[in-house]
Amino acid sequence: MIKKLLPLFAAAALAVGAHAQTKLVVGATPVPHAELLEFVKPALKEQGVDLQVREFTDYVLPNSAVAEKQLDANFFQHQPYLTNFNKERGTDLVAVPNGGIHIEPFGAYSKKITSLESLRDGAVVAIPNDATNSGRALLLLDSAGLIKLKDRSNITATAVDIAENPKKLQFRELEAAMLPRALDDVDLALINTNFALEAGLVPTDDALLLEGEDSPYVNIIAARADRADDPAIAKLTAALRSEAVRAFIQEKYKGAVVPAF
Repeated sequence: MIKKLLPLFAAAALAVGAHAQTKLVVGATPVPHAELLEFVKPALKEQGVDLQVREFTDYVLPNSAVAEKQLDANFFQHQPYLTNFNKERGTDLVAVPNGGIHIEPFGAYSKKITSLESLRDGAVVAIPNDATNSGRALLLLDSAGLIKLKDRSNITATAVDIAENPKKLQFRELEAAMLPRALDDVDLALINTNFALEAGLVPTDDALLLEGEDSPYVNIIAARADRADDPAIAKLTAALRSEAVRAFIQEKYKGAVVPAF
Protein backbone atom coordinates (compact mmCIF):
# COMPACT_ATOMS: atom_id res chain seq x y z
CA MET A 1 0.00 0.00 0.00
CA ILE A 2 2.82 2.36 0.93
CA LYS A 3 4.57 1.68 -2.39
CA LYS A 4 1.35 2.50 -4.23
CA LEU A 5 1.04 5.81 -2.36
CA LEU A 6 4.61 6.95 -3.06
CA PRO A 7 3.92 8.01 -6.69
CA LEU A 8 0.83 9.91 -5.53
CA PHE A 9 2.86 11.64 -2.78
CA ALA A 10 5.57 12.57 -5.26
CA ALA A 11 3.01 14.00 -7.65
CA ALA A 12 1.40 15.99 -4.84
CA ALA A 13 4.81 17.32 -3.77
CA LEU A 14 5.54 18.43 -7.31
CA ALA A 15 2.18 20.17 -7.51
CA VAL A 16 2.88 22.04 -4.25
CA GLY A 17 6.37 22.94 -5.46
CA ALA A 18 4.97 24.26 -8.71
CA HIS A 19 2.86 26.73 -6.74
CA ALA A 20 5.55 27.70 -4.18
CA GLN A 21 6.62 31.28 -4.73
CA THR A 22 9.62 33.22 -3.48
CA LYS A 23 8.50 36.72 -2.53
CA LEU A 24 10.70 39.50 -3.94
CA VAL A 25 9.91 43.06 -2.86
CA VAL A 26 11.41 45.70 -5.13
CA GLY A 27 11.20 49.48 -4.77
CA ALA A 28 10.91 51.63 -7.89
CA THR A 29 9.94 55.04 -9.15
CA PRO A 30 6.66 54.88 -11.11
CA VAL A 31 7.81 55.58 -14.68
CA PRO A 32 9.35 53.67 -16.33
CA HIS A 33 10.76 51.46 -13.57
CA ALA A 34 7.55 50.24 -11.93
CA GLU A 35 5.97 49.83 -15.36
CA LEU A 36 8.82 47.58 -16.46
CA LEU A 37 8.58 45.56 -13.27
CA GLU A 38 4.83 45.10 -13.72
CA PHE A 39 5.49 43.94 -17.29
CA VAL A 40 7.78 41.10 -16.17
CA LYS A 41 5.61 40.01 -13.24
CA PRO A 42 3.81 37.20 -15.13
CA ALA A 43 7.06 35.71 -16.47
CA LEU A 44 8.61 35.76 -13.00
CA LYS A 45 5.54 34.14 -11.48
CA GLU A 46 6.03 31.21 -13.87
CA GLN A 47 9.59 30.95 -12.54
CA GLY A 48 8.47 30.85 -8.92
CA VAL A 49 9.08 34.50 -8.06
CA ASP A 50 6.26 36.55 -6.55
CA LEU A 51 7.36 40.08 -7.49
CA GLN A 52 5.88 42.82 -5.33
CA VAL A 53 6.48 46.39 -6.46
CA ARG A 54 6.60 49.31 -4.01
CA GLU A 55 6.52 52.73 -5.63
CA PHE A 56 8.54 55.72 -4.42
CA THR A 57 8.57 59.30 -5.68
CA ASP A 58 11.99 60.29 -4.43
CA TYR A 59 15.58 59.05 -4.74
CA VAL A 60 16.49 58.57 -1.06
CA LEU A 61 13.85 56.31 0.48
CA PRO A 62 14.20 53.37 -1.93
CA ASN A 63 17.90 53.06 -1.07
CA SER A 64 17.32 53.53 2.66
CA ALA A 65 14.59 50.88 2.57
CA VAL A 66 16.95 48.36 0.94
CA ALA A 67 19.70 49.13 3.45
CA GLU A 68 17.21 48.64 6.30
CA LYS A 69 15.98 45.33 4.81
CA GLN A 70 12.49 46.67 4.13
CA LEU A 71 13.06 45.92 0.44
CA ASP A 72 14.99 43.15 -1.28
CA ALA A 73 16.20 45.38 -4.12
CA ASN A 74 15.38 48.57 -5.96
CA PHE A 75 15.24 49.83 -9.52
CA PHE A 76 15.42 53.58 -10.07
CA GLN A 77 19.02 54.82 -10.18
CA HIS A 78 22.30 54.80 -12.08
CA GLN A 79 25.71 53.79 -10.72
CA PRO A 80 27.08 57.33 -10.17
CA TYR A 81 24.08 58.12 -7.95
CA LEU A 82 24.44 54.85 -6.02
CA THR A 83 28.18 55.41 -5.49
CA ASN A 84 27.56 58.90 -4.14
CA PHE A 85 24.67 57.69 -1.96
CA ASN A 86 26.86 55.01 -0.37
CA LYS A 87 29.58 57.56 0.27
CA GLU A 88 27.24 60.10 1.87
CA ARG A 89 25.07 57.66 3.86
CA GLY A 90 27.62 55.00 4.81
CA THR A 91 25.61 52.25 3.12
CA ASP A 92 26.94 49.26 1.22
CA LEU A 93 24.49 48.82 -1.64
CA VAL A 94 25.71 47.35 -4.92
CA ALA A 95 24.61 46.97 -8.50
CA VAL A 96 23.70 43.30 -8.94
CA PRO A 97 25.45 41.28 -11.69
CA ASN A 98 24.01 41.98 -15.16
CA GLY A 99 21.83 44.62 -13.52
CA GLY A 100 22.07 47.33 -16.20
CA ILE A 101 18.64 47.68 -17.79
CA HIS A 102 18.10 50.97 -19.62
CA ILE A 103 19.15 54.55 -20.14
CA GLU A 104 16.83 57.52 -19.70
CA PRO A 105 18.35 60.37 -21.72
CA PHE A 106 18.41 63.45 -19.48
CA GLY A 107 16.72 66.53 -20.94
CA ALA A 108 16.22 70.28 -20.71
CA TYR A 109 12.64 71.59 -20.87
CA SER A 110 10.93 74.97 -20.93
CA LYS A 111 7.47 76.50 -21.09
CA LYS A 112 8.88 79.91 -21.96
CA ILE A 113 11.14 79.29 -24.94
CA THR A 114 11.10 76.94 -27.91
CA SER A 115 14.84 76.81 -28.56
CA LEU A 116 18.02 77.24 -26.55
CA GLU A 117 18.99 80.15 -28.78
CA SER A 118 16.09 82.07 -27.20
CA LEU A 119 17.39 81.62 -23.66
CA ARG A 120 17.78 85.12 -22.25
CA ASP A 121 20.75 86.49 -20.38
CA GLY A 122 20.26 86.01 -16.65
CA ALA A 123 17.77 83.18 -17.21
CA VAL A 124 16.79 81.04 -14.22
CA VAL A 125 17.74 77.39 -14.75
CA ALA A 126 16.50 74.68 -12.39
CA ILE A 127 18.67 71.61 -11.85
CA PRO A 128 18.45 68.61 -9.47
CA ASN A 129 19.86 69.16 -6.00
CA ASP A 130 21.58 65.78 -5.61
CA ALA A 131 25.26 65.71 -6.49
CA THR A 132 25.28 63.25 -9.38
CA ASN A 133 22.22 64.57 -11.16
CA SER A 134 23.22 68.21 -10.75
CA GLY A 135 26.56 67.28 -12.29
CA ARG A 136 24.78 65.45 -15.08
CA ALA A 137 22.64 68.54 -15.77
CA LEU A 138 25.64 70.85 -15.86
CA LEU A 139 27.54 68.49 -18.16
CA LEU A 140 24.59 68.57 -20.57
CA LEU A 141 24.56 72.38 -20.52
CA ASP A 142 28.33 72.34 -21.07
CA SER A 143 27.90 70.08 -24.09
CA ALA A 144 25.47 72.60 -25.56
CA GLY A 145 27.94 75.45 -25.06
CA LEU A 146 25.76 77.32 -22.56
CA ILE A 147 28.39 77.07 -19.83
CA LYS A 148 31.93 75.77 -19.50
CA LEU A 149 32.91 73.57 -16.57
CA LYS A 150 36.36 73.60 -14.98
CA ASP A 151 36.56 69.81 -15.31
CA ARG A 152 34.21 67.86 -17.60
CA SER A 153 35.25 64.60 -15.96
CA ASN A 154 33.74 65.70 -12.65
CA ILE A 155 30.35 63.99 -12.63
CA THR A 156 29.41 65.63 -9.32
CA ALA A 157 30.04 69.17 -10.51
CA THR A 158 27.97 71.96 -8.96
CA ALA A 159 27.44 75.59 -9.88
CA VAL A 160 30.74 76.54 -8.16
CA ASP A 161 32.55 74.35 -10.71
CA ILE A 162 31.45 76.51 -13.63
CA ALA A 163 34.41 78.26 -15.25
CA GLU A 164 32.47 80.30 -17.83
CA ASN A 165 28.85 81.42 -17.78
CA PRO A 166 28.50 83.89 -20.67
CA LYS A 167 24.71 84.24 -20.33
CA LYS A 168 25.03 84.72 -16.55
CA LEU A 169 22.53 81.94 -15.97
CA GLN A 170 21.12 81.72 -12.45
CA PHE A 171 20.90 78.18 -11.09
CA ARG A 172 18.17 77.00 -8.76
CA GLU A 173 18.66 73.59 -7.17
CA LEU A 174 15.49 71.61 -6.45
CA GLU A 175 14.61 68.06 -5.47
CA ALA A 176 14.50 66.06 -8.71
CA ALA A 177 10.82 65.12 -8.35
CA MET A 178 9.85 68.81 -8.05
CA LEU A 179 11.48 69.96 -11.28
CA PRO A 180 8.50 69.44 -13.63
CA ARG A 181 6.35 71.58 -11.32
CA ALA A 182 8.93 74.37 -11.49
CA LEU A 183 8.56 74.84 -15.25
CA ASP A 184 6.08 77.71 -14.78
CA ASP A 185 8.54 79.57 -12.59
CA VAL A 186 11.89 79.12 -14.36
CA ASP A 187 13.21 79.65 -17.86
CA LEU A 188 14.69 76.16 -18.20
CA ALA A 189 14.64 72.98 -16.13
CA LEU A 190 16.92 69.97 -16.42
CA ILE A 191 14.70 66.98 -15.62
CA ASN A 192 15.31 63.28 -15.15
CA THR A 193 13.34 61.36 -17.76
CA ASN A 194 11.33 59.30 -15.27
CA PHE A 195 9.93 62.49 -13.72
CA ALA A 196 9.45 64.08 -17.15
CA LEU A 197 7.39 61.09 -18.28
CA GLU A 198 5.30 61.16 -15.09
CA ALA A 199 4.53 64.83 -15.80
CA GLY A 200 3.28 64.02 -19.29
CA LEU A 201 6.32 65.36 -21.11
CA VAL A 202 7.58 63.50 -24.18
CA PRO A 203 11.38 63.80 -24.11
CA THR A 204 11.91 63.15 -27.81
CA ASP A 205 9.35 65.86 -28.66
CA ASP A 206 9.45 68.33 -25.77
CA ALA A 207 13.09 68.46 -24.70
CA LEU A 208 15.10 71.36 -26.09
CA LEU A 209 18.26 69.42 -25.29
CA LEU A 210 18.59 65.67 -24.77
CA GLU A 211 21.47 63.34 -23.95
CA GLY A 212 22.58 60.97 -26.67
CA GLU A 213 22.15 57.19 -26.47
CA ASP A 214 25.80 56.88 -25.40
CA SER A 215 24.97 58.25 -21.94
CA PRO A 216 26.92 56.45 -19.19
CA TYR A 217 24.00 56.72 -16.78
CA VAL A 218 22.58 53.20 -17.12
CA ASN A 219 19.75 52.42 -14.71
CA ILE A 220 20.54 49.41 -12.54
CA ILE A 221 19.06 46.91 -10.12
CA ALA A 222 20.60 47.52 -6.69
CA ALA A 223 20.61 45.40 -3.54
CA ARG A 224 22.55 44.91 -0.34
CA ALA A 225 25.93 43.29 -0.91
CA ASP A 226 24.80 40.09 0.83
CA ARG A 227 21.89 39.75 -1.61
CA ALA A 228 23.73 40.57 -4.84
CA ASP A 229 23.78 36.95 -6.00
CA ASP A 230 20.30 36.05 -4.78
CA PRO A 231 18.66 33.60 -7.27
CA ALA A 232 15.33 35.47 -7.27
CA ILE A 233 17.07 38.77 -8.05
CA ALA A 234 19.05 37.02 -10.81
CA LYS A 235 15.73 35.89 -12.33
CA LEU A 236 14.48 39.47 -12.12
CA THR A 237 17.47 40.91 -13.96
CA ALA A 238 17.26 38.19 -16.62
CA ALA A 239 13.59 38.97 -17.17
CA LEU A 240 14.25 42.71 -17.43
CA ARG A 241 17.04 42.10 -19.97
CA SER A 242 14.85 39.92 -22.20
CA GLU A 243 13.93 40.57 -25.81
CA ALA A 244 10.31 40.97 -24.70
CA VAL A 245 11.31 43.90 -22.49
CA ARG A 246 13.45 45.39 -25.25
CA ALA A 247 10.43 45.38 -27.56
CA PHE A 248 8.20 46.79 -24.79
CA ILE A 249 10.62 49.66 -24.11
CA GLN A 250 10.98 50.55 -27.77
CA GLU A 251 7.24 50.45 -28.42
CA LYS A 252 6.04 52.22 -25.28
CA TYR A 253 8.67 54.91 -24.77
CA LYS A 254 9.71 55.60 -28.37
CA GLY A 255 13.26 56.76 -27.63
CA ALA A 256 12.58 58.38 -24.25
CA VAL A 257 13.93 55.19 -22.66
CA VAL A 258 16.67 53.20 -24.39
CA PRO A 259 17.56 49.54 -23.67
CA ALA A 260 21.09 49.12 -22.32
CA PHE A 261 21.48 45.43 -23.17
